[in-house]
Amino acid sequence: MKLLALVLLATACGDSAATGDGGASDADIDGAPPPPACSGPAIAASPDGTTPGALTAPHPTLRNATIEWLFSGDSDADAIVRVRFRALGAEWRQGAPLFRVPAGATQGKSWPDRFTGSVFDLAPDTEYEIELALDDSDGGCETRTQMIRTRPVPAPMAGAPVIAVTPQSFTAMANAAQPGQILELAAGTYPGFTFTKDGAAGMPIVIRAAAGATVNVTSEVRLDGRSHVIVQGLTIAGQIKFNSATDLAIIGNRVTTTADGIVTKLRGEDLYIADNIVTGATVWNEAALGVDGTNIGEGIEVTGPGHVIEHNKVSGFRDCISLIEDDGAVEQLSIDIVRNDLSECADDAIEADFCAHDCRIIENRMTNVFIAMSSQPGLGGPTYFIRNVVYNTLLTPFKLQRSSVGDVLINNTIVKRGDAFGIYTTDVYSRQFVRNNLFLGGPGGTYNTYDVGTGKVIEQRAADTATISMDYDGYGSTTGTFTGRLGATPFASLAELRAMTSEMHAVQIGASDFAVAATIPASPFPSVTPPDLRLSGSGAAIDVGVAIPNITDGFAGAAPDLGAYELGAAVPAYGPR
Repeated sequence: MKLLALVLLATACGDSAATGDGGASDADIDGAPPPPACSGPAIAASPDGTTPGALTAPHPTLRNATIEWLFSGDSDADAIVRVRFRALGAEWRQGAPLFRVPAGATQGKSWPDRFTGSVFDLAPDTEYEIELALDDSDGGCETRTQMIRTRPVPAPMAGAPVIAVTPQSFTAMANAAQPGQILELAAGTYPGFTFTKDGAAGMPIVIRAAAGATVNVTSEVRLDGRSHVIVQGLTIAGQIKFNSATDLAIIGNRVTTTADGIVTKLRGEDLYIADNIVTGATVWNEAALGVDGTNIGEGIEVTGPGHVIEHNKVSGFRDCISLIEDDGAVEQLSIDIVRNDLSECADDAIEADFCAHDCRIIENRMTNVFIAMSSQPGLGGPTYFIRNVVYNTLLTPFKLQRSSVGDVLINNTIVKRGDAFGIYTTDVYSRQFVRNNLFLGGPGGTYNTYDVGTGKVIEQRAADTATISMDYDGYGSTTGTFTGRLGATPFASLAELRAMTSEMHAVQIGASDFAVAATIPASPFPSVTPPDLRLSGSGAAIDVGVAIPNITDGFAGAAPDLGAYELGAAVPAYGPR
């Protein structure tokens, strides 16, 4: 079977090694997006042809859209779907081709044959036209247009009436609240509360602190089942919980807790959680590490589709941001986790487990964490990890366990103890797509019984190298060695890595490839501050990546740089704005 990853590479990058799988030429990415084209007949003539099915764009977020196109047939796995998009009346832009996701199952979850992927970098509250061209030389070619509208940034209704509230009047005003009203809380101390009213589309009920006022809430805030409510600017000693809520916005609050922070344990829909500071009780030390360590709480936890979790600062939890696992995971798709600042996460910084597809973990910063990003498992994919920065993580930057399928790792920067890119599991993981990342390891050790490796650049024995595509990445170790293992293949040099694995364009990098030389802390404890991990202009990571439309757009030079930071580009604003 041809690789999902090779289809993306061929159509996105014009890679000569992959164009035999239905690829495109370099002209597809260098100039204007090509018009839809088919090389085969419209009707599938054999089992090798493709029969297109239902096309949907579930739960557009503020800045990204998900496309899912079901299909049957295509037994030779050579069909591709090219993508272009535009805001109405604007110029066309090229998107990355959709992933071809064969039907499969893992951990009691299953999925059908589908083409799936995301359109990135959209504007909020804007209508878009997305054009999709399915091409199969064996038949089944078809072009479809999907219209979507991105969600607006949650805000009060224009001209909303403002109701002045004090600690003494809060209960009465909350019980009388109407759609569109702003309940503006004066400075003071308020008891925890359960809110029982709903707003309406375009008319949210807003509960917010008055300008400049400190509003202390002494215990939890409950918003179970609520819709179209905004909670903003409160200081809460406890948690904010909202089981089964929809179109809820939690903005700019300070939450300090000895348990969970901002959470739903039951399916929610289209939640917006942004600019909060969430602080837990977990202490960053060796005893806290791992799932069985002395740690507690989920900083931000959600399940259900369409959520946006952005610009939060979360620290001191077992998992700082997480999706729900196993039977509790319900329709976890079209979820954006973007530009959060995460630290002192004693198990996972971002636990994107049981993502059905199109969870987008983009431009987050993770410092002092046991595991940076978890996909345990991905349910077919894609689960995107793009331009994240990780420093002083211990066990692994990417936990691809429980037979994860379909993870996409692009332009991440990892500087850590032990093995640079180690994944320690016997569960075979498959169909990963890995490009343009930087992995720098160093001296290892054992922490709370977990061995983080000895400084190999890759240690991945359970990788299904028949379906995984890794290339154009940079690897190094401050130990001065360059050894590792990918699947059944050991290597002892960059030349062997290039010759014996799919990493044909890999480069060797080191501490000096960063503008400020990257160092591995002598000890992971106590906490360290995140360093500047921008690149040196003369280093080995410059202009050696591969272009992927709609993901690496706007790069300078001959090709994208490796890692999260393109040389000369602005560093993202992590955490609250």
